Amino acid sequence: MATEAALDMSREPQRMSGVNAVRAPRWITWVLVIAAVYNVTWGVFAIFFPRAPFAWIGMEAPNYPSLWQCIGMIVGVYGVGYALAAANPLRHWPIVLVGLLGKIFGPIGFVWAASQGELPWIAGLTILTNDVLWWLPFGLILNWAWRVERR
Repeated sequence: MATEAALDMSREPQRMSGVNAVRAPRWITWVLVIAAVYNVTWGVFAIFFPRAPFAWIGMEAPNYPSLWQCIGMIVGVYGVGYALAAANPLRHWPIVLVGLLGKIFGPIGFVWAASQGELPWIAGLTILTNDVLWWLPFGLILNWAWRVERR
């Protein structure tokens, strides 16, 4: 019956064997593992010490630290995604794409807010390690996945 064939999970590994058969270069796995550790660490730190980064740069802490903690939670969850992507970067390239988009749009939002006087420019220091640092490696990972998929 056609429905039974559609539900036959034994066909799934055959269809995905190409993705599983391609081994990522070691540097890709390491970049994603490091990104995972970095993001989870940064996220946990922001959750438990939401006022610390503001004190370091001499900026008044926000009235609502839970907003900063929420950002920390989001960053930490990205780290979990990067850990999953490290296991099979070709299959999980969309996680890397979403991460890269966040690492591009976040700084754009910061530049806009700082240019409007809503944030001091010094607050952008975290963008260097949280975002800009990852543009090239994530871009290279996506380029690698795209080239492998085209073959």
